Amino acid sequence: MLTLRDCIDFSDLREEEILAIAECEHMPVLSALEEGESMVHSPSGRKRIAVMIKSQAEMCELTGNTIHARHLRRVHDAFISRFRSHPRR
Repeated sequence: MLTLRDCIDFSDLREEEILAIAECEHMPVLSALEEGESMVHSPSGRKRIAVMIKSQAEMCELTGNTIHARHLRRVHDAFISRFRSHPRR
């Protein structure tokens, strides 16, 4: 039987990215993993993921959750850097 950890490890996303998608889309982590995994394999999907993470960071900032906003900005920056280096993943 596969665990959630196995699924995350097999995906092309990091756990923090999956959690950010789940938070932004208000969905369970496993659903976010499935959605993110399908999006990460195209440039338009990667752009959508980046926008989701950045938008969630902005929402957190607006609601006063600055610590989480900083965390999401770091997740966003790492995501952008990782896929800028590997545009054809």
